[in-house]
Order: sequence, then structure tokens, then C-alpha cells
Amino acid sequence: MTTEISTSINIKEPRWDQGTFMGRAKHFFTVTDPRNVLLTNEQLENAHKVISDYRQGVMSPGLTEDELWRAKYIFDSAFHPDTGEKMILIGRMSAQVPMNMTITGCMMTFYKTTPAVVLWQWINQSFNAIVNYTNRSGDAPLSVNQLGTAYVSATTGAVATALGLNALTKHISPLVGRLVPFAAVAAANCINIPLMRQRELKHGIPITDENDNRLGESTTAAKQAISQVVVSRILMASPGMAIPPFLMNTLEKKAFLKKFPWMSAPIQVVLVGFCLVFATPLCCALFPQKSSMSVSRLEPELQEKIRASHPGVERIYFNKGL
Repeated sequence: MTTEISTSINIKEPRWDQGTFMGRAKHFFTVTDPRNVLLTNEQLENAHKVISDYRQGVMSPGLTEDELWRAKYIFDSAFHPDTGEKMILIGRMSAQVPMNMTITGCMMTFYKTTPAVVLWQWINQSFNAIVNYTNRSGDAPLSVNQLGTAYVSATTGAVATALGLNALTKHISPLVGRLVPFAAVAAANCINIPLMRQRELKHGIPITDENDNRLGESTTAAKQAISQVVVSRILMASPGMAIPPFLMNTLEKKAFLKKFPWMSAPIQVVLVGFCLVFATPLCCALFPQKSSMSVSRLEPELQEKIRASHPGVERIYFNKGL
């Protein structure tokens, strides 16, 4: 027998406690579930309607609490938390595993020649640029010129970094050479993410009080948000780019891969994919998506404004992006 659903469920927040790592991990295992990329537009729009209706106090007949939470996570996986717009499919966090396992596997298989390094690093950084733009913080739009400049500078800087590291490691062991793509990706993330989100660093990101009342825009909050995203993305890439090289270095000495060398790329892609299934949600969970900081750490003029208009507010909150 279906019980009547409560009208007081807070679907603005995740289902699990975001103050703990385990709660955030459960949340991101649901949001980054690769099966979400297979959802049809009809399913996404239906989830959007269920959530929009519930927020206005309207409930679909027969709707259960589990169905409401399922709709919320479908909604969260496809719609931007600040703008509400439907996100680009390959830029969604649910596309991270299938996209990254393919690109990373190829980067780590075809790393010995300069053309191959340029091609796969460019593909990887182009994909990263899409992800970084799609999962940015804030609701201010980027102009085509701003987006183009950010993309060109981000991908150029990242590819140049990869080529430089590749050149430095020409005379070292094959195993160390296999780790060059990871070093390049780590360094490139430090370039790509800030450049694709440079508008936030210049103009700030929206900050609110605990009741979601907007208090202004802060560049200090933007710096913390982007720093946390850079750390989590580098750690996200670590298992998939650090563990398979050791395994492949051993496997390529075995008779099977000597007989079927073309199997090297598919095996590497599968190994990377297995690592990413766990690394993606766990590294997203390192920091709360709804981050916070003390008012005393904000820019002086913003501190004055908040203390004048909201004297009781001691802590502000913001979406750090992913």
C-alpha cells in the first residue's frame, strides 16, 4: 500500500548528509552514474516537471518518496544547479566515466610520438574545457568571444605542457614514460580549469546565506571553489592514470599481448574505466558542492556590505562547481 508523500521533503538539498564524506559519496555515486547518459529527453523533462511541480506544492498522483528522489537525481544529473539550463551531454558528470576511460586509455596507449601526444592531449583538453564550462559556478553567461579565448588559451597551454614533459622524458625508462600523460594532465588541469572559469576569478561567483538569500558575488569564494575543483580533478585522474601503467608494463611482457598487440588499447581503456567508476564520485565527494566560508575571509568591501545589510550572517555559501 502506497503511503502519501510528505510535502516537507527538502529536495533543494541532496538526500544524504553533505556534512560527511560518506553522505557526499552516496550523493555523487548517484549523480555520476554512467547510466544517466542513456536517459531520454522525455525522461529528463518528466523529472524536471516532477521536481518543478513539487517545489510549487503540486504532486503527481501516486508519487512515492523514492520516485521523488529518483526524479531529483535525474534532474541534478542533467540540469545546472545555478542556471537551471540543460547541460551539454558530454559535459555532464555522468558522462565522465565513458568519455574519460576512452580518451585516457588512448592517451596512455599512444604516447610515444609527438603527433599522437598532440592529438590525444588536444582531444582530452577540449573535452575538459567542455566539462569545466558545463560545471562552472554561477549564472552569468559567457560571451562567444570570452568562451573562445578561454578555450584556445586553455587547450594551447595544456598541450604545450604535455609536449614539454614528453620531451623531458625521452631517455628514461618505459614505465616512467607511461606516467607522462598523468603528469601532463595534472599540470594541464591547473591551467585549463582556471582559464575556462576565468570570468568567476574576475567578477566573482554568487554567494548566499544559509537560507539561499543572495548576498553578492565574491572573487575570494571563486578562488576557493576553483582550487578545490583542481585538486579533486587531479586526484580523480590519479588511479586511472597511475595504476594501469604498472599493470600494462607487466602484461606487455606476456605472451598474450605479444601475440595480440592490438589488444593493448582495449585492455587499457577497460582498466581506466574500472578505476574511474570509483574515482569519479569519491573525488567529487572530497569537498561539499555547496561550499562555505566565514564572512571575515571575504573581500573587505563585501564584508562591509553584508554586515550592513545582514548583520547576523557569519558564514556564506556558494556552489563550487564540479
